[in-house]
Amino acid sequence: MPVTFSKKTASSSWNAYIEPNNADFQKLSIFVFPPASASVGSYKLQLSAFTQDGQRSDAVGNFIVLCNPWCAEDSVYIPFEDQREEYVLSDSGLLFMGTPMNLLSRPWSFDLYEPGVLEACLDLLKVSPQHKKNRKRDYLNRASPVYISRIVSAMINSEDDRGVLKGNWTADFKQGVSPTKWTGSEEILSLWAKSGYSPVKYGQCWVFAAVMCTVMRVLGIPCRVVTNFNSAHDTNANLVIEEYYSETGQKLNRSRDSIWNYHVWVECWMSRGDLGPEMDGWQVLDPTPQERSGGVFCCGPAPVKAIKNQRTDMIYDIPFVYAAVNADVHMIILSSQNQVVGFSKDTEKVGSLICTKAIGHPRVQNITGDYKYIKSPTSTLSSRSSTISDRSTLHRAAVSKGVTVFLDLNKSPVAGEPVIFTVKVGNTQSTPKTLKVHLNAQAKEYNHSPTETFWEKHGVLQLAPMEVKVFQEQILPAEYEPVVGDDLINLAVVLEDMATHKWVLASEEFNIANPELIIQVADEKSIVPNRGVTALVAFTNPFPHPVKGVLTVSGAGLFAGKQHFRMPSLSPGARASQSITFVPSMAGVKMLQASLSLSDSNITIRGFKMIPVNSI
Repeated sequence: MPVTFSKKTASSSWNAYIEPNNADFQKLSIFVFPPASASVGSYKLQLSAFTQDGQRSDAVGNFIVLCNPWCAEDSVYIPFEDQREEYVLSDSGLLFMGTPMNLLSRPWSFDLYEPGVLEACLDLLKVSPQHKKNRKRDYLNRASPVYISRIVSAMINSEDDRGVLKGNWTADFKQGVSPTKWTGSEEILSLWAKSGYSPVKYGQCWVFAAVMCTVMRVLGIPCRVVTNFNSAHDTNANLVIEEYYSETGQKLNRSRDSIWNYHVWVECWMSRGDLGPEMDGWQVLDPTPQERSGGVFCCGPAPVKAIKNQRTDMIYDIPFVYAAVNADVHMIILSSQNQVVGFSKDTEKVGSLICTKAIGHPRVQNITGDYKYIKSPTSTLSSRSSTISDRSTLHRAAVSKGVTVFLDLNKSPVAGEPVIFTVKVGNTQSTPKTLKVHLNAQAKEYNHSPTETFWEKHGVLQLAPMEVKVFQEQILPAEYEPVVGDDLINLAVVLEDMATHKWVLASEEFNIANPELIIQVADEKSIVPNRGVTALVAFTNPFPHPVKGVLTVSGAGLFAGKQHFRMPSLSPGARASQSITFVPSMAGVKMLQASLSLSDSNITIRGFKMIPVNSI
């Protein structure tokens, strides 16, 4: 490109100019302006000078071109500064897990500014199969955020390429790191790059999504992490998920379809010139390897607007994401002879809450309405009810009429306290009824069928005509702690009408909220780079037994690596604290994370604090 003395530049072409006020021609300042459509990647800069003695060329150095969400002509332009601060510049955030009635916010450090992260993100593009197959075409295609995002979605997992993370949904993590132990992206990307691009072990959905969020933000593409609660994986594309229960309320592993209690993906902001301006905006991308798209384990970009309006004719992967947030659930009770003896349908469970972190605040933002037209704004997320219907719409199984059952948790369960729930049973007919009552609780991982029953109770209930009875039950900490840990509980009540031998079911899946670590920092207004700061991490034992464990503290921009401290045995109700000293390296709002992994348990206690590091 020619170098001029004019500052007038065009966003559609490469431009360069010499600072006109610079009179020192021994040392020139040359400004290079890539066009808005420039391909993302590393460029070599060479300066050629033409004189009467001929041409002289010198290599000046390298520079990197990223997407520019501040440029109105760029495909990733996002109009508001607070959005750019949150979705492009913020190097920490929250990932939401648990259940809709009991959200767990897990802190995550995106590590955008840590050494080596930018280089690893560019390497990810260079080791992709598309780059290896045709470098020139790959470089040209990198002008499109649609193309880039699809490459990154595939490269975060390692199913088809030299991707970043290897998934593992078993309980055996001996060959690597448990997904629950990761707290930030830098460690993962660094291990991947330093190993010669061998996959890092191990990841699950929130880890895949969080690392992808880092890569997209580093490349200049606005990105946020999104959680879909009760996320359906519909293998036969009929928008129906079947869940099977035994006569005694035990959930059975019988279906090829599944509902994850939560699934985490990302949204990226971009225009969709390939689909039309009505599809611009947030796009779903899912790096967790579930189904192939174009022969590769990736998903998206799928416009959120297309998902909401069921535009399954558009690209990419809209039917798959649509089913994840809209499928119906058929709950089927099977007899010991595998006959269908009860059936109910839930049209609101799947995609009951879709959320992300709010802009500028450590709290949740409900974005369910972006994905679907809300059927019942007043419906509760904390209870499930079921009614024995006149007839089944599945397998044509006849069931008895006249019995209703409601299952409600009295409050969000908290570690160290009993799980208290209420069962409400009604007879809607003019004849008395005798019912067998079966209560059943099983532990389950967020993406698996439940394990064996760890708590159950059975009895007989007499109901007069039109009578309603309410009874309360509880599961003690000593009963759930040995099996639950960070997992969830599937609780079910099954009623059998002893006159007709038909069944009705109500169920709920919930998590036990762990206590939080409390982090305190004195005189936050005086914190500046390169000056020592002391923080205090405190924990009060809420459990009815002594606990001990290892405390791990980290903070990108505050100190390098992680600090580990062993916590001795702590009696019930006792408090322990640990002093942490660090020296911030850069200004900005930084996240200080702490996690306490309890010994002899799979419970991890977490906490975080946002630290404002002021400019000097």
